[in-house]
Amino acid sequence: MQRKLFPTTVVGSYPQPEWLIDRSLLAANTPPRVRMEQLWRVAPELLEQAQDDATLIAIREQERAGIDIVSDGEMRRESYFNRFATALDGIDLDRPGTVVSRTGRPALVPRVVGRVRRLRPVHVRDVQFLRANTEHEIKITVPGPFTMTKLAQNDAYASVAELAMDYAAAVNEEIGDLFASGADVVQIDEPYMQAHPADARSFGIAALQRALDGITGTTAVHICFGYGAMVKGKPARYDLLSELAVTTVQQVSVETAQSALDCSVLAGLAPKTVLLGVLDLSTSDVESPEVVADRIRRALPYVAAERLIVAPDCGMKYLPRAVAFAKLAAMVRGAGLVRAELQSSVAAQTL
Repeated sequence: MQRKLFPTTVVGSYPQPEWLIDRSLLAANTPPRVRMEQLWRVAPELLEQAQDDATLIAIREQERAGIDIVSDGEMRRESYFNRFATALDGIDLDRPGTVVSRTGRPALVPRVVGRVRRLRPVHVRDVQFLRANTEHEIKITVPGPFTMTKLAQNDAYASVAELAMDYAAAVNEEIGDLFASGADVVQIDEPYMQAHPADARSFGIAALQRALDGITGTTAVHICFGYGAMVKGKPARYDLLSELAVTTVQQVSVETAQSALDCSVLAGLAPKTVLLGVLDLSTSDVESPEVVADRIRRALPYVAAERLIVAPDCGMKYLPRAVAFAKLAAMVRGAGLVRAELQSSVAAQTL
């Protein structure tokens, strides 16, 4: 069956309810790299049940907005990063390290004290729960090996490149289990490739490919400039993007809305599918469907319509929930406008 033009998806996260997490505390901090259990408002013995209920809300709101490929909204995560990164062996959870984040501020991060290995599946139950509760295509996300390397204090490895390869092996094992559990798409989040392009070229691309080796399901990689709620001034160009074309990842997720990206750079990603970010997450202003449609059209000279999936710029967890829903609904309608235009044009040409 041929997929419709411009299917819609989310990048990963959806706003967690106020009854589940302390959203003011979340907003006052950079994304947690180590555990931040004080975020949760629910008692530990009830937390999994509460996270399940919040996941059902996220699924239903995506479906109600008209999203084609849904996620679990990352309801069980304090950040896109830390739930997986702190579940690995070789990490001292009691004495974290420190690095300077892309915001220029020091951040607590996992401290690597031994060989990094995956001890157990981390997100498999998340996929199983998502698969059991929707008939839509589903995606799940994992943090990428390069980003985890950049957000770790290395006290064990002779080189960060070696550390990145062990992170990649752990991600590779996780991805295999996620597909076996029913995921349709697994996305690797690699925002720090844009922040450190030279190192990404030096060893990050190789680590990403190691994470993909032997994987046969549909994979994506997300590259961005940081959460819109935290990063306001964004360039209109990527410092690393076309380099991803040499990997076996099938989809590349990019942001174009907040940054007003020069979409000509997307031509270098052929023949990859592009997840086109068309929602500006730095503002609670809800785009009109016409604005979304314009953002899709500006990519069409450089990416064939059949290779475009429409998405927000990044994860939506920092937005008010009503705003996130309204933005997704507008995104779906905007994709429908451009879909109708192209189908009308094709029909006219066949007359």
